[in-house]
Amino acid sequence: QLQLVESGGGLVQPGGSLRLSCAGSGFTFDDHGVGWFRQAPGKEREGVSSISRYGVTDFASSVKGRFTISRDNAKNTVYLQMNSLKPEDTAVYYCAAGYYAYGLKSSRYGYWGQGTQVTVSS
Repeated sequence: QLQLVESGGGLVQPGGSLRLSCAGSGFTFDDHGVGWFRQAPGKEREGVSSISRYGVTDFASSVKGRFTISRDNAKNTVYLQMNSLKPEDTAVYYCAAGYYAYGLKSSRYGYWGQGTQVTVSS
């Protein structure tokens, strides 16, 4: 059974850090690109970051320089390190996987996790 499970969300103060994890199972993880997307209340879902099967990364301009993404294929896991968090980063964060997928276009990703809440507030 194909599954993506996000973890690592929570409440953090502005300027703080969180590391999100996305663990995949039930498919050949190495052949898939993984993207992180987020959706804040009343807003459309937006692409945050992605990493292709070749390790090519992409970032939304709003997070560039603050977020990094990495993957550990041995653990079937992708990590999103989020630093210097701002209140506007508050959202539900979803990871998604797609066969040979890359970039921040959500239509390229066919498998989605359930999401993890990130709240940045003092």
